[in-house]
Amino acid sequence: MSRWWPTALERRIALRYLRGQRGTRNASLQTVIAIGSITLGVSALVVVLGVMNGLRNDLRDRILTASPHMRVLSYGPNLRIDDWRRQLQLIEKDPEVVVAAPEVASQSLVQNSAGYPEGVFVSGLEPGAGTNVVVHLDSAIKQGDLRFKPKLADVDGAVVIGSRLAEHLSAYPGDVIYMYAPTAASVSRITGTLNPPRRWAMEVTGIFETGMYIYDNQYVMMSLETAQRFAGLDTAVSAIAVRLKDSWRVRPVAERLQAALGYPYFTETWQSKNTTLFSALQLEKLAMAVVIFFIMIVAAFNIVGTLTMVVAFKTREIGILQAMGLPARGVARVFLAQGAVVGLLGTGIGLGLGLVIASVVDKRIHINPEIYFIDRLPVHVEALDVLIVAVASVAVAVLATIPSSRRASRLVPVDAIRAE
Repeated sequence: MSRWWPTALERRIALRYLRGQRGTRNASLQTVIAIGSITLGVSALVVVLGVMNGLRNDLRDRILTASPHMRVLSYGPNLRIDDWRRQLQLIEKDPEVVVAAPEVASQSLVQNSAGYPEGVFVSGLEPGAGTNVVVHLDSAIKQGDLRFKPKLADVDGAVVIGSRLAEHLSAYPGDVIYMYAPTAASVSRITGTLNPPRRWAMEVTGIFETGMYIYDNQYVMMSLETAQRFAGLDTAVSAIAVRLKDSWRVRPVAERLQAALGYPYFTETWQSKNTTLFSALQLEKLAMAVVIFFIMIVAAFNIVGTLTMVVAFKTREIGILQAMGLPARGVARVFLAQGAVVGLLGTGIGLGLGLVIASVVDKRIHINPEIYFIDRLPVHVEALDVLIVAVASVAVAVLATIPSSRRASRLVPVDAIRAE
């Protein structure tokens, strides 16, 4: 098997050809341009992939701040689970499940003391479910607490609301807001007219801020018992919230639990609820990576041009080297070494520059949360992405040497020495 890696002599010749005029130790302008092109492509690719990873991870963390990894729900016209205690025991037996808790979910219309209305989602939490158990809402509390303990005597219960909703309603801890129960209005047997839904007076005892627009703007949290009465479920619940050891492994666990529970129960994961969002992010990551990768293709053409000029200017020297005993494969390895040096230098500098830019940019750029769900641009560089970028960059640089190395290795020593 023939050797492909350059010898010490061949590497010295390659470095000499990468320099400029004879007697100088500085790199030629063509070499600097080739290295700079690879540096630019690698650094841009590292930053772009880091931004896409950061968006994905930050969105996941913010989603799971006020939402469980998975929910177990039931088919049926009323979408309620009456025997949830027995199903809860079955769910908790799964080795991947950390904790599970009953949950009530509904919708409502909320008004402040001045009558300003807002449509909201209502979530009922079991006491303790918001303190690093099923959800991490305790880490997002900005004012007050999650105990759902009203201090006023003439209210129906206590709620914790999002920061943006609090701003819209001008409602803060100690204030009272009014909510309309989601149960259908009843028909009066005497008059035959619709009786309006009951209005609940709720004291605001806390404000949370997750940084995710939909939660902070539209969610109202209350205790499980209050939510059951508010939704008219009695002792039933809407779902069973589940938290797992690994949020990324939720799909196989959901399939396993659904098979164990059987009909009429089904599972809903945080990934399935946000499939469109995360699919779009994944597609955008791939598209951006392909676009930026073309920068490195441009750098490859720079390398081809640089080495083509080397062959043209050094034809006589190549012929002399061959006449002195350097084989054709050795000539090819000289140009292989040049491409490897340019690729390694450009990739190394590009990785360093990309990591520095990523650390500087991380969460320092503000974006519109109404469009992107988050208010700052996160950057998270993953080791696997860095490895793939590094390997691809060096491979492109080395492959770019093939045309020039083949041309140089096919030179006939006598003709090369006679070349002007």
